[in-house]
Amino acid sequence: MSENKNELGRKLGLSAVIALGVGTTVGSGIFSSLSEVANAAGSSLFLVLAFIIGGLLQIPANFVYSELASAYPEDGGQYVYFREAGSRPLAFLCGWISFWATDPPSISIMALAIVNYLAFFIPIQVFVLIFMGVHIRSVEGGGKFQTIITALKILPFALVIGIGLFNLQGDILLSSAPLEGYATSGIAALIAGIAATTWSYDGMGAACYMSGEINMPLGLILTAVVVLALYAGLTFVASGILSIDEMATSDAPIALLASKLPGIGHYAGTIVAIMAIIVVIGSLSSCIMFQPRIEYAMAKDNLFFKSFAKVHPKYETPYFSIIVQCAVAIVLIFASDLSALLGYFTMVALLKNVLTFATIFVLRKKGKEHGYNPSYKCPGGPIMPLIAIIMTSTLIWGELTYAPMQSLICALVAVVTGLPVFYYWDRKNKRESA
Repeated sequence: MSENKNELGRKLGLSAVIALGVGTTVGSGIFSSLSEVANAAGSSLFLVLAFIIGGLLQIPANFVYSELASAYPEDGGQYVYFREAGSRPLAFLCGWISFWATDPPSISIMALAIVNYLAFFIPIQVFVLIFMGVHIRSVEGGGKFQTIITALKILPFALVIGIGLFNLQGDILLSSAPLEGYATSGIAALIAGIAATTWSYDGMGAACYMSGEINMPLGLILTAVVVLALYAGLTFVASGILSIDEMATSDAPIALLASKLPGIGHYAGTIVAIMAIIVVIGSLSSCIMFQPRIEYAMAKDNLFFKSFAKVHPKYETPYFSIIVQCAVAIVLIFASDLSALLGYFTMVALLKNVLTFATIFVLRKKGKEHGYNPSYKCPGGPIMPLIAIIMTSTLIWGELTYAPMQSLICALVAVVTGLPVFYYWDRKNKRESA
């Protein structure tokens, strides 16, 4: 047990890091992203290559997060990296946006996703309350639960991949026939496909929010390997059972894939429904586990409401932060058109990621004399951070193209509301310390 009741102990190991990363990354998006990537890539061959290359290009981001997390083994993730890079206003805005714009709504979206399957029997807010209790009660118990639910999440995918490998059709396997109406050949089609996989890999750095409670670098790299292997296997099997036009035009490509597998074809709808439930439950649990840590870290620095820094004297978890975030999420469950609301905040979240990757250059320049002494150094010098920045910047360009007004409005609202609050708390802290 930790001696300081205001601090969170390092109780989680390698399996918890992988469970958090995989549990957050492999979410409901994979059930639709297969068709989106097929549309963009235009051929089965490019579909598989897009997921493989897309996954490989996400590894640099995990290398960057590993170095930053090893330098600052404390809870808070991106907030901590901005703070240590010398930008307290950006650090505050990072946490401010996370609390009001991205974290509770993401919990609500996942809870709402379960409604199509289980809400007839169980009210959807009950799931939020159950996982809130699990992660307040024990960080170790929460970590074990997350490991179990993530393993259950992978098993149905492994079943589809395993059976599919013995039923591939050679005449369509990795077919390079282009889909009419899209980039028909060459590097343009492949790049389009790679870009379309980005959201499927989002979430692998989730464990960085809990760096003070977890041993990080190896877990982040293994997370990337597990997710890459899972997606590569799934798309390879899909390319050998479904034609490119079937994947591109299907609203439920994984259900269509399962329906064509012997032994489980007649039960495809049920199997995919179970897969969806387990996948979303796993993501919901992981978000409730790691997301409240950023407000906890801010409150410790007197840049958020002090109660958010409370650590339960018996369970040693940031119970107040968890409770409030879940309460906000439950309120948002009853809001209308929540998905459209989240669209306004995509740009800010992407900018936050780009700036986070850029902090590594500032921190490296500061060096050991200013406290930057990571136990792990990401390979390749500046190459890895640059790749991570370029990958995320392509998403920013895409978001500006898709929803320019929403993006600009949200960025303006975040700054206009966040900076006055930051300077209020900052002045208050200076007066109290004077």
